[in-house]
Amino acid sequence: MRKYLLAFLLMMMSLSVYAGEIYVSPTGDDTADGTAQAPLRSVQQALRTAREWRRLNDPRIEGGITIYLHGGEYCLNEPLFIRPEDSGTPTSPTIVKSVDGEQACISGGITSNLDIGDRFPDMALIQSPIPTRQLWVNGKKAHRASQFGEGKMERILEFDPIHHTITIPTPKDVEVLKGQPSLEMVVHQRWAIAILRVKEMKIEGNKTVVSFMEPESRLEFEHPWPQPIINGEKGSSSFTLVNSSSFVNTPGSWNQWIKTNNCDILYMLRPEELNRESSAVIPRLNRLLTIEGYSQNRVHDIRFENITFEYAAWERPLRMGHVTLQGGFPLIDAYKLQQEGLPWSSTLENQAWIERPETAVSVRWAHHVDFVGCTFQHLAATALDYVVGVSDITISGNHFEDIGGTAILLGSFAEGAMEVHRPYMVAPKSDEYCKRIIVSRNVIHDATNEDWGAVGIGAGFVRDVTIDSNEVSHVNYSGICVGWGWTPHDTGMANNRITRNHVTDFALQLYDAGGIYTLSNQPGSLIEGNTVEHIGAAPYATNDRGFNIYLDAETDGFTIRNNICPEGRYGDNHPGPNIKR
Repeated sequence: MRKYLLAFLLMMMSLSVYAGEIYVSPTGDDTADGTAQAPLRSVQQALRTAREWRRLNDPRIEGGITIYLHGGEYCLNEPLFIRPEDSGTPTSPTIVKSVDGEQACISGGITSNLDIGDRFPDMALIQSPIPTRQLWVNGKKAHRASQFGEGKMERILEFDPIHHTITIPTPKDVEVLKGQPSLEMVVHQRWAIAILRVKEMKIEGNKTVVSFMEPESRLEFEHPWPQPIINGEKGSSSFTLVNSSSFVNTPGSWNQWIKTNNCDILYMLRPEELNRESSAVIPRLNRLLTIEGYSQNRVHDIRFENITFEYAAWERPLRMGHVTLQGGFPLIDAYKLQQEGLPWSSTLENQAWIERPETAVSVRWAHHVDFVGCTFQHLAATALDYVVGVSDITISGNHFEDIGGTAILLGSFAEGAMEVHRPYMVAPKSDEYCKRIIVSRNVIHDATNEDWGAVGIGAGFVRDVTIDSNEVSHVNYSGICVGWGWTPHDTGMANNRITRNHVTDFALQLYDAGGIYTLSNQPGSLIEGNTVEHIGAAPYATNDRGFNIYLDAETDGFTIRNNICPEGRYGDNHPGPNIKR
């Protein structure tokens, strides 16, 4: 027995001798050697060092490489990029983690002090080097100045798909608004929102007719699902105008106007900010980290532990508006068919093509690339996205807070050239198919706060995915969504498990929503042991379609049992014959 113990100790000593360690500090030096005594300054240089060790087969890689980040902020000028050459092995992984007891933050933001003027003591003027739709002050998200106040709307009067206009009650300061070059309208349309850049406002007494910029105008008025409702069960769909200096009238609100060479931000301070130093953070990067291989050479055996990812932007609506199909996926094209029916669906009456939402951390063509115990916060679009060709992934024990879009996104949603209703044609055994993913013990709170139509956890065409023991709360649409395609056909989705999750306070603004929401045929799948409660009020809904568990179009193949749903609201939209309850 003692002989075996000695052999084990010698083996462990051997591993510790050959384990490579690279240290990084915000006060380090990229010309240093990366030891604990002489740390590097940037994460980029640490990754390059590790890459060179692997290229040269340095003995230090034998027991794996650990990149230790000392606490503090690592501000990026460009996204981090991890490629196949950075891959580890099962016995020699690459781990990026905070030093024990410290917290490293990878940030895409730039910090600016608030310039509090004498003329308006409750206002601050912030110089911004870039146009932006996000601003954080003292770590709290400021809200873009809106016509009726944060999160509030009023009803639309008319929606005209022929002339591409929306008619609203004439605002009291409409003449001021007509001169605002960056004015936007946010439209509530059932399970999604549209963000439309205002082109022109025509006053007709107590009504004002609004037209919009392209391409969002064409998309908004041509796509049939979802469109605003006029005179629905609970009234018409709603709207608000945003980003006018005349709306900066409540603490925490702000407006930006663009000049020739720079931008200015007008911010109304909260009372506690008036008598002390305050700072503002403006995000300059949409992406913080890209992990990308390709079909013949995937990234693998890399793990991030106890790292904070924060301050990423969402700029798309500044350039082209934002009109979505569902789940935050922007439309490329969509229209109603003059004569319904396609080979895979005789009753289909529309077609649509979408693109992927922006994301702070993106993973493509990878396996065993994990995030464990990390924090994702102050991110304006999707936080963490596993896109295509990913398998054998663990996403566990992470915390997501203040996320503008979806917190965790998994798998293909037929974005790009493929029409969304066409049955997904990738073979389930293909390396392209996203599979064997574990999403467990994550806490998601306050997601979807910019794009209300995004979700807490969203999975598209996936198989063998386990979503277990997560906490999802305070989202404006659905909590956990699995499936895509609106089809009964075999698309490779199978054996997906949604178990022991707690979903609460969902459907806060939108409807046709579910705490747990599914689409299409997924044989061998399971919804079990979840607690789903506190369906939101959705105050601007035109009908009541919020459910604890919602089996949307052609859902099939699920066993549903032992779930706690206090409201007892279950939605079925033409589910298939193989649902077991």
